[in-house]
Amino acid sequence: MLLHKDDPRSVGGYRLVDRLGSGGMGVVYRGRSRSGREVAVKVVHSQYAEDPVFRARFRQEIEAVRKVSGVFTAPVVDADPEAVRPWMATQYVPGLSLAARIGDQGPLKGAELRRLTLGLVEALRDIHRAGVVHRDLKPANVLIADDGPRVIDFGISRAAEDHKTLTETGQMIGTPPFMSPEQLTDARSVEPASDVFSLGALLVFSVTGRGPFDADSPYLTAYRVVHDAPVLDGVPQALRSILERCLAKEPADRPELDELAREFVAALPEAGADDQPTVTLRSDEMAMVRTRPAAVADSGAAVPGGRRSRIRPLWATVGTVGALALGLTGYLLLGAGVGDEDARTAADTAASAPARWAAMPAGWKPWQTTVDATAAHGVKKGSAGGTGLGDGPQCRLYEGAVYCAGDGVLPMRLDGLTGRIDWRANVLPPGRQQGTYTFSVLGLVDDAMLVQQDFTPVAGEASTTTVAALDTGTGERLWHRKVANSGMSPAVSGSLVVMAADGARAVTARSARTGAERWTTPLPAGQYCDAADVGEALRLECVAEFTPSENILLMELDRADGSVRRVKVPNRGTLVGTFDGRLLYVDPAEDEEGNITAGDEGPFSRIRLVDPETGEGRSTKLAEEFEGVVTLGDDTLWFVTSSGQVSAVSVRTGERLWQTATSLETPSGVTHDPRARAVYLSSASGRVAALDTKRGTLLWETLPRAQRVTNAGSRSLPEVMVREGSLIAATPDGDLFTLDPAHPDRKPVSG
Repeated sequence: MLLHKDDPRSVGGYRLVDRLGSGGMGVVYRGRSRSGREVAVKVVHSQYAEDPVFRARFRQEIEAVRKVSGVFTAPVVDADPEAVRPWMATQYVPGLSLAARIGDQGPLKGAELRRLTLGLVEALRDIHRAGVVHRDLKPANVLIADDGPRVIDFGISRAAEDHKTLTETGQMIGTPPFMSPEQLTDARSVEPASDVFSLGALLVFSVTGRGPFDADSPYLTAYRVVHDAPVLDGVPQALRSILERCLAKEPADRPELDELAREFVAALPEAGADDQPTVTLRSDEMAMVRTRPAAVADSGAAVPGGRRSRIRPLWATVGTVGALALGLTGYLLLGAGVGDEDARTAADTAASAPARWAAMPAGWKPWQTTVDATAAHGVKKGSAGGTGLGDGPQCRLYEGAVYCAGDGVLPMRLDGLTGRIDWRANVLPPGRQQGTYTFSVLGLVDDAMLVQQDFTPVAGEASTTTVAALDTGTGERLWHRKVANSGMSPAVSGSLVVMAADGARAVTARSARTGAERWTTPLPAGQYCDAADVGEALRLECVAEFTPSENILLMELDRADGSVRRVKVPNRGTLVGTFDGRLLYVDPAEDEEGNITAGDEGPFSRIRLVDPETGEGRSTKLAEEFEGVVTLGDDTLWFVTSSGQVSAVSVRTGERLWQTATSLETPSGVTHDPRARAVYLSSASGRVAALDTKRGTLLWETLPRAQRVTNAGSRSLPEVMVREGSLIAATPDGDLFTLDPAHPDRKPVSG
């Protein structure tokens, strides 16, 4: 997730690379130290930094995490609780929260359940040995890393001997489905046995997908925790008696962790030769617990102290996407206050899982339709006269729906689950002139679809450009405005639309929803400016209109007031995106005399990273020249040639990671799906291919889906879209269809 405009660029000497998530109490970023070490940096919201109680709680969290050191927790790297905005940096853990893992793939079983259970027992032993009670053990506070679970978020923990609480009267902090009875009745009496109760509730959730005290409201859930017996339907018999004792109402009746470890070892099956490895519990008395597979265990690999080394699970070698290494505090029950939104931590936003493909959302079907299909509302059927030269419909996702427009294609919304056209907008003026209409989707924000309409009269008069905002729910026009003919294309940035100002050499920003003017800023004389559609910031690239120039003027405009920061960068290369807070260009190849020998698709010879604040840059020579449509995702560049060859290149080194030939003809650029660890591309005939991001393995290719192909040579094909695990693709001739990437051969149904 890219940094927002108002996000800091560094905290405590750590350069912030991207935003991992946010909650009610703060924001978590992925940061990098000067040595290259990656950390998760938690920064408190400014409104809480002045609250002495909250600041004390945050200081307590830092102290608690610093006390704990263990394999299954994320240690503190650095912190400053006295800063204007207190912050803490912990180890950055690649992985997914347990809540997201179960939400994606369902309950755990077998070796995966064993690895989680034994890892959590060891994590709690480390925490309790440090004299700390966690008090908020829940699925969102457990990350599934490649070598076992990590317990995070010590925001409401405290020393076991400290019977004071920082909560106010009538407020109890925790998450009701996983809180112990004593947390709900007398928070001052909480001891380590409270975490054992939470562990029991969490493990019931892990094996059934629901908590043992689930109810329709947190208040009823809390009542059941205190008064009712746990519901253990679906819990394996071997675990039932253990979890019943963990969930005893009286703390003294719950088992100790060492006893639990022995019982779980006996109750959970050892991994077989084909299973993923489990974690190893530490301490001499648990020496009988070993890590498998057998083929590895029999090799005799060992580490100092007689412990066998942990084996990296098979799924980890396929690649995971990082998740934050700490949660955000604050689920407030039974009183006023603020808690994390929807009782989730930022860890829940991570997008990775051991299984590649996600289950399709409820109500989904493999639909196929066309942009000419009948709409439920608005213009039922029909189109505007197009040029016939376009590259097909442009489509974007917003709030689960698909919004499209194109050459002669009126703006429309499709249901992402069924392919039904909900509405087609009537945006053509009454009594319109003869001519051609082309519509482009500028963006979707604040429940408004922003559309650029270009009209070219038949009579040879000057063409006109209009920007219109349509309500995403109804397709009704909210506002429209003719755009000055300055050569600058309108663009959406944040909640603004920027366009050439009327009657002046300037750029005007307007509210995307209402069209109200926010500010106007002059443009440099003698320069042609256009929006640079990369990153979160609003930037314009300006070049001399009539004379060659060695430099581009890069203007970064503050979306709040239009104030400008200007830097110059070399006028060469193609701006692809942002990486580590810098602009990433790919520079064309040159001959021996320094003349550029490349076209729009290369060949490219260098990667250049430019600091947008200073204009300073550094370049990395590509190990070989690459050609094609280029896409940036994470730390990889993908080049797709017209012959269907895909090359993955490391941004950091310029080395080729892999190169794979597909049979797709003149395909689109790739779409990167981090959660599935895959990239997708499509062709004009409606074929789609999926490749593994780590090795380049061709996972599958589909047969053509297009009803007709009249524009097979287009190199501006719409890229594949990813919607809750499903794929949506469009063709230049107006076909639209969806795929389940786990079953791409499923026969589509009519939309």
